[in-house]
Amino acid sequence: MTAAQPLLRRKLRRRGVSEPGYLQHVEERFGHYEGATEPGRLWLHAVSLGETRAAAILMRALRELRPDLRFLLTHGTATGREQGQALLREGDAQAWLPWDTPDAVRRFLAHFRPSAGVLMETEVWPNLAALCAEQGVPLVLVNARLSEKSLSRARKLPGLSRRAYGSLRAVWAQTETDARRLAEAGATVHGVFGNLKFDATPDPSQLRLGRAWHAMAPAPVVMFASSREGEEAGFLAALRAHPGVQWLLVPRHPQRFDEVAAQVAQAGFTVSRRSTWTEGPAAAEVWIGDSLGEMPLYYALADVALLGGSFAPLGGQNLIEAAACGCPVVMGPHTFNFSEAAELALGAGAALRVADMQQGVAAAVAWTGDVGRLRQSAQAGEEFAARHRGASVKTANAVMAMLT
Repeated sequence: MTAAQPLLRRKLRRRGVSEPGYLQHVEERFGHYEGATEPGRLWLHAVSLGETRAAAILMRALRELRPDLRFLLTHGTATGREQGQALLREGDAQAWLPWDTPDAVRRFLAHFRPSAGVLMETEVWPNLAALCAEQGVPLVLVNARLSEKSLSRARKLPGLSRRAYGSLRAVWAQTETDARRLAEAGATVHGVFGNLKFDATPDPSQLRLGRAWHAMAPAPVVMFASSREGEEAGFLAALRAHPGVQWLLVPRHPQRFDEVAAQVAQAGFTVSRRSTWTEGPAAAEVWIGDSLGEMPLYYALADVALLGGSFAPLGGQNLIEAAACGCPVVMGPHTFNFSEAAELALGAGAALRVADMQQGVAAAVAWTGDVGRLRQSAQAGEEFAARHRGASVKTANAVMAMLT
């Protein structure tokens, strides 16, 4: 890890070309932090955008229990850090988590002196875990998940992975399956609390605006939600076979907004981007959702959503938000990041699974033609999301018990 530091600097420079956030506070990546800071904050690490959204839910629950609690929020990606800025209050702090070398981690812990550390979902680093245990900083993993693929990798390095997971003070898993895998990896699992993302509340104003714009749409709206690199080509190739549909494409990563818009135009479609809308979507064959933090608006604007990350072996993106917004979901074959949520959504009638993108587009279009089924599936999604809430309260209580 120490020898790889020059490679990390080169990677940051390259990423910074499209995402300037990677060029900010670079020395924090190596454990060098400016200015004095107050000790005793509760440290939450949310590596990227999805984890930061989950952290927001937990922070809200923790503040309800203890309003004076101060947080240190750390990240690994520019989108996560940008999203996290909105969560900060007076007395909170934000920084990059350092590269996992002993010296960098020691400098991080010496500078911030957190009361405890809370890692979101999957982010367990060997040196970080070992040094927190050595220095008496309780470190826990919340909303924890571990796919079979990740467990297989852990099995190949048991001496390293078992020590890392074993150094954690506690782990609270999303599902019983996650708990079993985490225990096999070496973690001490203290409970299964469910998924924090079920406790997210869609912004009512965004839902209202999305529904108003949906009423203005020239045709049924099929959305490709949180698309990932390599998936859009198959999506665009399938569109010509289905005229009479308004397409909405929302890339997962903001640095790809321009690239995806250009790809759509090169495929011969007219394009309108959310960033140019004032009174509503402009006329175009494909609308591009090029904004952050507006997924409830997009789900309310759509009749049906294709799930990004599930049509390539990427594990799928979060389908819980779509269900909570009342938007039925068509999933591809790859949903291992949200396997239990995917199966529950299928069982509830809020989603369906297909083998590939061509089938997915066809199924979504067919779904828009059955108004009764759409309404029933939308209601099933909202009820499914409501039934599985409660993880934030359980997790917040467990974290507070650790602090006392």
